[in-house]
Amino acid sequence: MYFHIDPKKNVPLYEQIIQQVKEMVAKGILQPGEKLPSVRELSSRIVINPNTVSKAYQELERQEVIVTIRGRGTFINEDVIQAKDPKKTEAIRQTLKQTVIDSHYAGIDKKTIMEWVEEFDRELRGDRE
Repeated sequence: MYFHIDPKKNVPLYEQIIQQVKEMVAKGILQPGEKLPSVRELSSRIVINPNTVSKAYQELERQEVIVTIRGRGTFINEDVIQAKDPKKTEAIRQTLKQTVIDSHYAGIDKKTIMEWVEEFDRELRGDRE
């Protein structure tokens, strides 16, 4: 498992960890039940403060992507694919709406956006359909 944390990005480090774990799960790189590195192990591996990794793990646990079993470690949730959360669905809808608006003002057409969506979807599925 490989994390690429970029401190120069405008995205907080803990959010980069969250997004990368979720992406690895979606791509099948991380499997349900698979053990994650401990907070200390991951923080030393990617050279960031353990509190940052802990914050990411806490949020992933809140989102039910991972589970921590005291004395055993942290694992990808066996039930990681959850039913739709209406609040999360609406938040994504609003984010997409803002992306479409921003794209319009950046001169990016609908066809290009749709191509990107298809490309990202293929990446996540690993072209296995």
